[in-house]
Amino acid sequence: MQHDLRLTAVGRRYGIRGPWVLRDIHLTLTPGTLTRIEGANGTGKSTLLRVIARLDAPTEGRVTGRPRTAYVPERFPSALPFTASGYLTHLGTIHGLSRRTAADAAHSWLERFGAAAYAGTPMSRLSKGSSQKVAVAQALLADPELMVLDEAWTGLDTAARAELERAVAERTAAGGAVVFVDHDPRRLAGVPDATYTVVDGGIKPGADGRSSPPAGPLTRVTVQGPPGVQLAPDTVRTVTSAQETAPGVHRLAVPASHSDVLLRALLTARPPWHVVSVEPDGATPLEPGSRP
Repeated sequence: MQHDLRLTAVGRRYGIRGPWVLRDIHLTLTPGTLTRIEGANGTGKSTLLRVIARLDAPTEGRVTGRPRTAYVPERFPSALPFTASGYLTHLGTIHGLSRRTAADAAHSWLERFGAAAYAGTPMSRLSKGSSQKVAVAQALLADPELMVLDEAWTGLDTAARAELERAVAERTAAGGAVVFVDHDPRRLAGVPDATYTVVDGGIKPGADGRSSPPAGPLTRVTVQGPPGVQLAPDTVRTVTSAQETAPGVHRLAVPASHSDVLLRALLTARPPWHVVSVEPDGATPLEPGSRP
């Protein structure tokens, strides 16, 4: 995502004389950031996400910036005349991928979300959970610059929910922006760069527009690199805190949902960082390279 997506004085209502659902919304989504949208039921969260995804045009105000956008709706239309794999491959070609590349990406994402066994199943015969896995996979097919998730974790099993959290971390680490709504306050707790609450048709940011301090579990990682070599900006963005305890030795804290992404970034850096220890909060340190 090379440029910001910006909402300026945006309002949205349905019908010429319908009540305003949103009014005077000012919001900027920048590359590499994660934004959480909160609010009570019926306050307009889904409408805001649809405007961000450019599925709904604002009634007033303007939306500027054209990042390549993927959207996961609250209710995914599963009664489609495709198999799961066929649907994803078809969408991949629409996004500009070759048919072979799209088919490979479809297989990869279905496998990651534990749905590879249903690749040849007609969409209309998929369970709610399997259909939701396809919905999430279609949003990740072509490395979107902006990913908009409206209750995307609903219906997913535990493993798939964790996989989606990893995918979100990968997107932001790669410079994409992600904005999401989820009913579970523990979802990615402490990770968002900003949290906004929809109230009375407007949005109210947290203090300084930032999210609250980490409320979820952390993983603590100690790494060592050449003295004088600093952590890459993408790595620093992933962590909650970083402290250099000795020349070249850094003690990092990262939300547990992002630990895989952090370790991959450290180990694939040039030169790579040496992972001294990995330990989840309140547990015995793990061997380097072990999955936290």
